[in-house]
Formats: sequence, structure tokens, C-alpha cells
Amino acid sequence: MKKIIGLLFAVIVVIALGFAGWLLLGRDPTSFASGSTVALGDYQAGTVSGVPGQLASADIVKHGEYLVHAADCQACHTAHGGTPFAGGFAFNMPFGTIYSTNITPDKETGIGNYTDAQFLAAVHRGIRADGERLYPAMPYASYTYMTDADVLAIKAYLFTLAPAHSPSKPNQLSWPFDQRSLLSLWSVVFNTDERFRPNTSQSPQWNRGAYLAEALGHCGECHTPRNLAFALDNHHKFAGAVTAGWHAYNISSDKDSGIGDWSDEDIYLYLSTGHANGHGGAAGPMGEATDDSLSYLVPDDVHALVTYLRSVPAHASDLPRTVTTAAPASHKEGVADIDSRGEKIFAGACASCHDWTGVSPVTGFATLTGVRAVNDPSATNVAQTVINGVNRTTADGRIFMPAFGQGYSDDDIAAVANYVTARFGAEGAHLTGKDVANLRKQAAQQPHPPEAHHG
Repeated sequence: MKKIIGLLFAVIVVIALGFAGWLLLGRDPTSFASGSTVALGDYQAGTVSGVPGQLASADIVKHGEYLVHAADCQACHTAHGGTPFAGGFAFNMPFGTIYSTNITPDKETGIGNYTDAQFLAAVHRGIRADGERLYPAMPYASYTYMTDADVLAIKAYLFTLAPAHSPSKPNQLSWPFDQRSLLSLWSVVFNTDERFRPNTSQSPQWNRGAYLAEALGHCGECHTPRNLAFALDNHHKFAGAVTAGWHAYNISSDKDSGIGDWSDEDIYLYLSTGHANGHGGAAGPMGEATDDSLSYLVPDDVHALVTYLRSVPAHASDLPRTVTTAAPASHKEGVADIDSRGEKIFAGACASCHDWTGVSPVTGFATLTGVRAVNDPSATNVAQTVINGVNRTTADGRIFMPAFGQGYSDDDIAAVANYVTARFGAEGAHLTGKDVANLRKQAAQQPHPPEAHHG
């Protein structure tokens, strides 16, 4: 009897631990889709990994160049105003600051001495050439799904770059997060170290989109919430999260707070250009992702991403449904209990481009009507855009908005962000100067606030 009781107890413990692990870890990023998966080499329905057909006959360096864009390597490995790929970009985390490393082929400070095996270990498993663990600010838990061939094509391209002598900046982390040895345990629990497996019940286009989104584009690293161990919680896949002081919004199929009510063309245009009529333009990290990565993808690959995003189950977030109607043409109408300080700042610095209606007379990129950030009661991205401005290069030309972070105080920025969300959005924000100061600290590369107040 004691043996039976002991066995039952052991079974209960195992089940409980398994369930707890399932709750903690979340699921495989594509496990929401029905059907069975196979090894990539056994999938015969279409091309999933690698480059699109237009580049199939190109050499490995050209393959790598396309994949470097698809994986958005430059954005994180380039400091503000620095040499591309030379590292130094700051990730401000709740537990300190992590700096990206130099991935040019410099032999002293970059990856010039990396062998193929060492480069694969870094990308798939987060292990440096010296055996030390990389922090998962480098998204190796997503890159692990890349094929060896794609990783080595990326290496081939990076090794054609001019070497940049740029020593790594020391991370500034609090204890125990400064203990790299703990990352071994983190990787055992949260990094599958497995390559992408196509789903035989889904279309070739879906599988290509899944590979682009999960293995290369690592969309979930910004758009999926994290658990207590800072690993992706795929139970709430693409439901939105705050990363480095910016809100990466819900891109699940939820119709109210996600992209469920966007047309395929809207999603395609937003991904490929960073703008879609009625939904506004991308700024901050999403603007960089568009300019440095998504805009380089061929149309078929962007359509594949649309197909995959459409399939992600709806996850509601706490954002209200987006207001899509323009505000009144007169500044005297439309908002009760107006913050006069915010209105004055908007009149002097914003109205000429954004208009009192929110429909820009200058460019659709500056239209505020229908923009998710304006309908976010936290006003996180509105404040960050005011602080950092917008400076994007698109097929339609340069999209520029001045950065007001040095010209206006924290209280000024809070006031105008509150006014913008109240006038053009679903619900006015209630930011304070202290909130804005905190947002400045969270942003990866931000200007310092001025001493004097304005307005």
C-alpha cells in the first residue's frame, strides 16, 4: 500500500510540475496551429527557409545580405550615430543596461576569429567563442529556429563588411543578473535549441511566413509578453508588450485591440512601408524594423507574413477600440476639460503638420486619426515620439518629425501627450512629468531633458 501511495504521490508531483512548467514556459511559438510537423528536410511542399526564388541562384553573400535584413541584425548592433554592426546599442532593462556587441569581422573586438561552429553556437545557443553565455537581449531563443545554412550565409555576409575596431562596452547589471553562469540554466529551460519544423497541415505560404516571423524576424521578442524569467509567454502570443520604453502593440487577430479588423492590404503596406491609411505610420523600434528589415523583403515574403499573422489566435489586451473619425476642425471644439498647457504646445509645435482634425495636410505619415499610439491611454508611444522624433527613409522619401526631447521639459511632454490622446484618441492619458522622466530612462537611446521648463 505504501508503495502505491508513494507511486501515486510521485505521479501527482510529476503532473503538477509538468503543468507548472507548461504555465511558466508557454508553448512552442507555432503550436497554436493544428496539424503535425516534420523536419525541414522532409518537407516537400515548398521553400520555407533561405532566400526567395528571385535570389536562389545568387551566391552565399547575397543570400546572407537578404537574411541579415530579414533578421534585422543592424538595428540592435548599431549604436545611435555609430558604425553599422559595430555594437554599442544600449538596452535599458529593469535590472540594468546591456550593450550589443560588435559583429563586424574585426579580429580583436568583433567576430573576425569566429569559426562556423562558434558562430552557429552563438546564434542558436547564445554561447560566445570564449564559452561565455550571451544575454537573451540577443534573441537566440528565436534565432535557434534558423537553419544552419541560413546562419552561415549571414556569417558570410558579415565577413564582407569592413572591420570596425569597437570594443564591447561593459554591461551595467545588478546582482544576480550580472552572473552569466545563471544563463546556462535559463537556456536549458527556455531555449529549445531546435530548428524550424514546417506544419504539413498548413500552406507553404503559411510556413514561409512562420519561418520569417519566428526564426528570422523574431516578432515575438517585442510583441509577446514575457514571464517572470523574461522568457516569451506564448500563451499570449503577439498580445503586445512594452520593450525599452516603447509599446509594441497587439498584432494578434483580435479585432478590438489587435489587427483582426485590418485588411490584408493594410497589414502588407504597414509591414513593407511602415504606413497604412487609417492606421498611421510606424515610429521608434517599429519604424526601424520597417526601414532596416521589412522594407527589404520581396513582396511574396511580406504576403507570407500577412498569411501567418492572420492565423495567430486573438488575444484581447486592455486597449480601447481605435477611434477612426477625425476631430473637429476648430481647436475650440472636441475636448472637454482641456489641459491648456498641452493645447498651447500643440498649437505652437504640432498643429501645422498634424492639423486640429488629426488628418495631416502634409503627409499621411503624420495623420493621427486611427493611430494605435494615439488611442493608447498610457500615451507611451506618443510621449516617446515627441521625445525622440521620427527620422525615417522610405520609398516615398524622408519622413521627418523633430525630436522635442531637449526642447521641452518632462511636464511639457506629459501635457501635450495627454492633450493628443484626449483630442484624437479613445481616452485621454494622465501622464505626469515623472512618468515621462521614467520613459526617457527606459528608451534605449534618448536625449537628456532640459533644466528649464517651457510653456
